[in-house]
Amino acid sequence: MEDDSAFPGNVNSDSVVRHDLQHPVIARYVRIVPLDWNGEGRIGLRIEVYGCSYWADVINFDGHVVLPYRFRNKKMKTLKDVIALKFKTSESEGVILHGEGQQGDYITLELKKAKLVFSLNLGSNQLGPIYGHTSVTTGSLLDDHHWHSVVIERQGRSLNLTLDRSTQHFRTNGEFDYLDLDYEITFGGIPFSGKPSSSSRKNFKGCMENINYNGINITDLARRKKLEPSNVGNLSFTCVEPYTVPVFFNATSYLEVPGWLHQDLFSVSFQFRTWNPNGLLLFSHFADNLGNVEIDLTDSKVSVHINISQTKMSQIDISSGQ
Repeated sequence: MEDDSAFPGNVNSDSVVRHDLQHPVIARYVRIVPLDWNGEGRIGLRIEVYGCSYWADVINFDGHVVLPYRFRNKKMKTLKDVIALKFKTSESEGVILHGEGQQGDYITLELKKAKLVFSLNLGSNQLGPIYGHTSVTTGSLLDDHHWHSVVIERQGRSLNLTLDRSTQHFRTNGEFDYLDLDYEITFGGIPFSGKPSSSSRKNFKGCMENINYNGINITDLARRKKLEPSNVGNLSFTCVEPYTVPVFFNATSYLEVPGWLHQDLFSVSFQFRTWNPNGLLLFSHFADNLGNVEIDLTDSKVSVHINISQTKMSQIDISSGQ
């Protein structure tokens, strides 16, 4: 593809123009530079990039099921570890993997407030000055339902934590080099053991693919039923994509949806995109003439107006954004 390549676009608001590249392109980022647009309106662009076919072993975790990989010798003592996986979720909290030993060693990868938190302890001395707990936080907004790649590389106390090709280098606390785990390492959560740590953390809800633990393809073993997931929950090998249909509105069109009778809760969520700084987004009457709710754009800010006819506080106004 030449540097001066230009792709003609559509000439109205709803037609689709497709361009097929003659040669594959491998890139981390794609930059789109608009060259020309309709002079009577404002510049606007919507584009989708389609990649080549890709095969991966995918596991869907429902937020209850836990997938354990049990060690052959009941104990695993490692000086070097390499763990790699990809995950996709809409949840901000959840344990991705966990392993622990009776000597106090542990390894945990989890989401907290939509950030990735990696915790490791190669051993502590409760009677002495050795404290081995190490925790590193990276990333943000990882609950965006997009694929994120994680690679953990450890050699003794030296670690590399890579999230989406951004790598952090650090050394663990303490004086020990080996990670001692008992029985198993689990993916998707922590098995309930009666300990406070096992019940206070949420299990992972979402999809993982290509889970690799020290050269062992965990997803392939699970697909071939070589691993036994927990009895609680459901483990499947498809990752369901959310299905959304965009709707275009002009200055006179609207969408009317029937309401739910005998419901005390009013809840609505939607995404929108517009060039107009003002406009009505939603309006609804409450049953029994109790009032109404209105959501609109006013000077490019979203405003919510709730009018209640049978209370002293007759109107509630909320505004946000810019």
